Amino acid sequence: MGLKGDARNLYQSLAEHLMEEGFNLYQYTNADSSILDNIPDLYKREQLREFNIDLILSAGGDGTMLKAVAFGGDSGIPFLGFNLGRLGFLAVIEKDGIQSVIKSLKAGHFEIDKRSTLSIKSNLPIFENEVFALNDFTLMKRDNSSMIKIHTSLNGEFLNTYWADGLILATPTGSTGYSLSCGGPIVFPHSGNFVITPIAPHNLNVRPAVISDDSLLEFKVEGRTDNFLCTMDSTYGLVTSDHVIKITRNSFDINLLKIDGHSFLKTLRNKLMWGLDLRN
Repeated sequence: MGLKGDARNLYQSLAEHLMEEGFNLYQYTNADSSILDNIPDLYKREQLREFNIDLILSAGGDGTMLKAVAFGGDSGIPFLGFNLGRLGFLAVIEKDGIQSVIKSLKAGHFEIDKRSTLSIKSNLPIFENEVFALNDFTLMKRDNSSMIKIHTSLNGEFLNTYWADGLILATPTGSTGYSLSCGGPIVFPHSGNFVITPIAPHNLNVRPAVISDDSLLEFKVEGRTDNFLCTMDSTYGLVTSDHVIKITRNSFDINLLKIDGHSFLKTLRNKLMWGLDLRN
């Protein structure tokens, strides 16, 4: 299915400006039709190395950015996101900044921002393919079923049994996503931490916890239904009470491209309106 409206116009404008500046372009599509005409298609991750891709661009919201990251995998190719959504903590470049960003790219005015990812292992299969998460891992109840129990161990020692609708393990990158909406703290990139955030916990004394990112977490779920929902970013799978899930920091990081003039602090101020006194 091709793109429509603002997204297609942004891709078209971005492509035209990049080609005018001498960049060679390819487009990734998992649909029957290409997004833009007259630009070669990429279908497989292996082609990224085959065509010597230097940068992966995403235009949309953070969800689109995560899909691009899933496609790029451990290739080491940096990512840059243009925001068409609302908040946009990953896709931080606004659509009116295309020309200035292209100038920065051509002049080399950027840095590589390494972000940690999560790795999952299980005694029973969950996903069809090997997956990782830049944002978060979650375990959740399905539909309108009653709350679930998530037995959690940290580095081989029992931590807690969470009676809740679910549990989130977020990276610093993912701390401004689902975890934040469930009351989790904002964790700055490169802080060396992960966040455990319960979703609607039954016990009010249970709060989010910040742990070292060299930790090994083990999860086992119980509930009144036969299976439960498990996610790694936007990839979904089903688990049962027989699954034993282990989560660690992955062996590779994701490289985000940081353009001069853009920073994590600036993104926080702009997206969360910090420093603005609405009384004036």
